[in-house]
Amino acid sequence: MAAHKKAAQAMKPAAKEPKIRRQSNIERSSYFARREAAKVLRSVLQGDANRRAVGSIKTLVYSPTIKNKKATFALVCQTLKYLPVIKDVMEIANVLNSKWKRQEELMYIITYDILFGQDASLTGDAEKYLTLRKGPLQSALAKILVRNGAKRIEDLLAQYQIYDVKKPRYVRVNTLKLDVETAMFELGKENVVQKDDMIPELLVLPPGTDLHNHPLVTNGSVFMQGKASSMVAVALGPKPEWEVIDACAAPGNKTVHLAALMKGEGKVVACELNKDRVKRLEHAIKLAGAANVEVLHENFLNLNPEDQLYSKVRAILLDPSCSGSGTVADRLDYLLPSHSSGDDDAADEGRFIKLAAFQKKALIHAMSFPAVERVVYSTCSVHQIENEDVIKSVLPLAASYGFQLSTPFPQWARRGLPVVEGSQHLLRTDPVEDKEGFFIALFTRDATRFPESSQKVQRDTTLDNLNNEAVKRHHRPKKFVRSLPFTRFSRLYLHRNLISRR
Repeated sequence: MAAHKKAAQAMKPAAKEPKIRRQSNIERSSYFARREAAKVLRSVLQGDANRRAVGSIKTLVYSPTIKNKKATFALVCQTLKYLPVIKDVMEIANVLNSKWKRQEELMYIITYDILFGQDASLTGDAEKYLTLRKGPLQSALAKILVRNGAKRIEDLLAQYQIYDVKKPRYVRVNTLKLDVETAMFELGKENVVQKDDMIPELLVLPPGTDLHNHPLVTNGSVFMQGKASSMVAVALGPKPEWEVIDACAAPGNKTVHLAALMKGEGKVVACELNKDRVKRLEHAIKLAGAANVEVLHENFLNLNPEDQLYSKVRAILLDPSCSGSGTVADRLDYLLPSHSSGDDDAADEGRFIKLAAFQKKALIHAMSFPAVERVVYSTCSVHQIENEDVIKSVLPLAASYGFQLSTPFPQWARRGLPVVEGSQHLLRTDPVEDKEGFFIALFTRDATRFPESSQKVQRDTTLDNLNNEAVKRHHRPKKFVRSLPFTRFSRLYLHRNLISRR
C-alpha cells in the first residue's frame, strides 16, 4: 500500500515554484533614485554638520555621477524639508536596529516616501523592512501631531518654511562651442528666451525652466550660471593673449567663462585644493572644450609669486570660500538642519572671522604677483565682514603695490556699503531685488608706471607697518561687536536694509 502511494505521488507533476515578480521600469528607477538620493543626503548632512560643504545640494545632485537627477533632486529636497518630523517619528517608533542605523540617510528617504510620498513602488530590502513597520511609523506621526496641537502635517512644517524666491533661469552661452544667436534659436524652440542687458553671452529664461537634460547643457554649449556669477569674469576683463590665474576655481563655471572670454587663447591656471572639487573642475573644463585651461591641484597660497612660471600672469580672479549667505535661497541652504534650527548663529560669528582672515590673506597674495594688472575679488556673501571690511583692510598694501579700486559695470546701481573709502567702486547685488547676493571688487594697476623695484620697497614698508599694527591689536583687550544680528532670515534682507539707511 505504501509503495502504491509513493508511485502515485511520483506520477504527480512537481509543484511549481512561485514566480519572482520582476521590477517594472518605474520601480527600478525609483529604487536607484532612493540610493542616489541617500548618497547625496549623506554628503549634505555631513557637510552641514561640519560646516565644510563639498558643494550645494544642486551641485551634488547634478554632478556627472548622478543618473536620475530629477527624481534624486526631488527626493533630497523633500526629505530635508520633512527631516525634523521624520527624525521624531523614527525615534518614537523605535523601528531601526543596528544594521539599518548604519544607513540612516536611506531610511530617512524611505520613511518620507511611506508617510508623505508615494509608496506604491517601494521595492528593496530596506523598503520592505520599513513597509512592515508602517503602522508604528504612522502611529508615531499621529502622536507628534497631537503633542503639537496640529491637525495637519503642514502645521508642523510651518516653522521650517522660508520666503519663496522666484529666480529667472540664466544660462551662459559657451562661445568656445556656440554663438549666442544659435543658442537663442535652439532654446527658443521650447522656451521664451531673452538676452541679458549687461552680459552679452547671458540668456534669460522663465523661472523654473528645467534645462538639465537639454542637449545644449549636456554637451557644454551652454552653462547654467547666475547673472551675478557671470559678472565676475567679465569684470576681470582678460585679453586673449594673457596668462590668468583662477585662484579658487572649482566647480569651474567662472574658469571656463574666463577661457571663453580669452577665445581659447593664452592660459588660465585653475587652482583647486580639494581633491573631489578638482574632479568637478576637470569635468567642467572638458565639457566646455576649454583647451587653454591648466588645472593645478594646489593651494593658491602656496604659489610663489617670484617663480618664473607665474612671471607673466596679468590677471587673477579670486572667488574664495565664503559664507554663501547671498545664495541661501538658490543653494537651498534653508532646507539644512543648521538653518532650520536657528542654532548656528553664534557659531557663524567665529566662522565669519576665520573666513575673512583667509579672504584677506588670499587677496594680499594675489596682489603680490609682479606682472598682475587686474585682480577681482568676489564673494556670494551679503556680510560686510567678508566684503567691505576685507577691502578696507588691504587698501594700504594695495596702494603700495600700485593698485587702486576701479569701477566694474558703472551702469549698475547698487554699490558698496559706505564704510570704506572708495565704496562707490564696489559692486553689490541684492538677494531680494536681484535674487542673489554677490560682492565684486576690481583692483587695477598700471605696471608701466610702477616699477617692481619701487613696489618692493613700498611693499616691505607697508607690510612692516601692518605687522606692527597686528602686534598692537594682539595685546589689546579682545572685543567683538556684532553690528547686526545674524539671524536665519536676515541673510536675505541684510544688504537691502543697509542700503535703505543711506
